[in-house]
Amino acid sequence: MIDIKEALTILKNNKGSFNTELIPLFSSTGRILKENWYTDRALPPYDRVTMDGICIAFKDYKAGQRVFQIAGIAAAGDEQQTLSEAHSCLEVMTGAIMPLGCDTVIKYEDLHIENNKATIVADQINESQNVHFKGSDRKINELVVKENTLISSAEIGMAASIGKTMVKVAKLPKAIAISTGNELIPVDQTPLAHQIRKSNVYRIKTALESYHIKCDIDHLDDHKEVIKEKLRDYLETYDLILLSGGVSKGRFDFIPEVLAELGAQKLFHKIAQRPGKPFWFGRFQNKCSIFAFPGNPVSSFVCMQRYFLFWLSESLGAALRKSYYAALTHEVEFKPDLSYFLEVKISCSDAGQLLATPQKGNGSGDLSNLVEADAIIELPRGKNRFNKGEVYPIYLYK
Repeated sequence: MIDIKEALTILKNNKGSFNTELIPLFSSTGRILKENWYTDRALPPYDRVTMDGICIAFKDYKAGQRVFQIAGIAAAGDEQQTLSEAHSCLEVMTGAIMPLGCDTVIKYEDLHIENNKATIVADQINESQNVHFKGSDRKINELVVKENTLISSAEIGMAASIGKTMVKVAKLPKAIAISTGNELIPVDQTPLAHQIRKSNVYRIKTALESYHIKCDIDHLDDHKEVIKEKLRDYLETYDLILLSGGVSKGRFDFIPEVLAELGAQKLFHKIAQRPGKPFWFGRFQNKCSIFAFPGNPVSSFVCMQRYFLFWLSESLGAALRKSYYAALTHEVEFKPDLSYFLEVKISCSDAGQLLATPQKGNGSGDLSNLVEADAIIELPRGKNRFNKGEVYPIYLYK
């Protein structure tokens, strides 16, 4: 049995490698960028008007002029115009290229316009106001988005502005989630007294798909030879296998034994924690990564949140979620020499500190308690009392 730190080191040293692919820009949200993006021209590409109004030569205003004859209008999308008449102005619209001969824009709210003349009514006008100057955001060939960025709508906007139509991203693994156990039945069936509906496999599938990983699903009853036959095929077919159940010490927990017989390398089995202690992780011929989670829903959920998402972030080259810390709102006692993952409700103090209120449920089978909570807090081994106000890492899942 290993501790959390050692498990994370093993996961990091055995991350997956799925190569890269080119995809259309508008399909790339939520993917991991695998190239640097540079500007193909200055941003903005010209001196851009930022307010509807008039543009003037500031020297005229500085000399005391307050009334300007309107000599024309420059709209967004028009070619650059020139203010050729001395002591006059041009009407300009937001987004227009600044006319030559002008350097300052005065918004309509600071003007009185009558008989094709604009009178400045504002008390103060500043030189170069309301102009977004060429290259003030980025110069040409300047790095604007780094490799390994998680692409959001902000990056989509930047990509469009620099002419990106195809995007190089991390390729995603081909995955399957597999539940095990004779007691499990499909979600659309009515269980008998000795049966329960599957839940872990659907949760795992939707968790992966939230990261754009397509995930097949299957179910295996507790028959060793059937499990072995199916897993033999899946190890050759998939980059990623996530199993639920069959990894503890029960008479019908065949998964570790079958994986060993099929030639999979066990990298660890059992972590000093609660819940989720029997978690198994390994590889098959450096081409398939295998996560075998405990069958109890909270145990499976904790291992997915703490370990799988860490491994996936390492494999794809970017953090898929941010790290947070929160202060306990109540004292927690936990006597076993294990790390303790506890469901918590997250709130915020008046001072802006994240607070974690324990939501202690009825053990690792209490799936309903996860619905009441927002996050899991990680309480380290080596102490049995965690005081109110102490700060620990949390893993938000809502």
